[in-house]
Amino acid sequence: QVQLVESGGGLVQPGGSLRLSCAFSGSIYSISSMGWHRQAPGKQRELVAAISTRGATNYADSVKGRFTISRDNAKNTVYLQMNSLKPEDTAVYYCNAIALHAYWGQGTQVTVSS
Repeated sequence: QVQLVESGGGLVQPGGSLRLSCAFSGSIYSISSMGWHRQAPGKQRELVAAISTRGATNYADSVKGRFTISRDNAKNTVYLQMNSLKPEDTAVYYCNAIALHAYWGQGTQVTVSS
């Protein structure tokens, strides 16, 4: 089992920044990759960014150059630094870990609005 707890969401103005954190625990040795997904109202959940245990990253085209995913193994935490936020980034953001199964956090709301 892997447990994930997200934090760092909130309300921010367009052009602003937020950093999301995902603390993971449990059978962390089994994790092969971690990522952030988001789901906006009325839309399907989509991958935002992912990072492998070797540090390889990939991003959705819509966030390339604005978002950065990183991982601190000493703190068992994955981060998503979000810069130049746009109203269309508004969504619930979920942390995800791929191990023997897929695990999900509870989600954190990000609202970009003036």
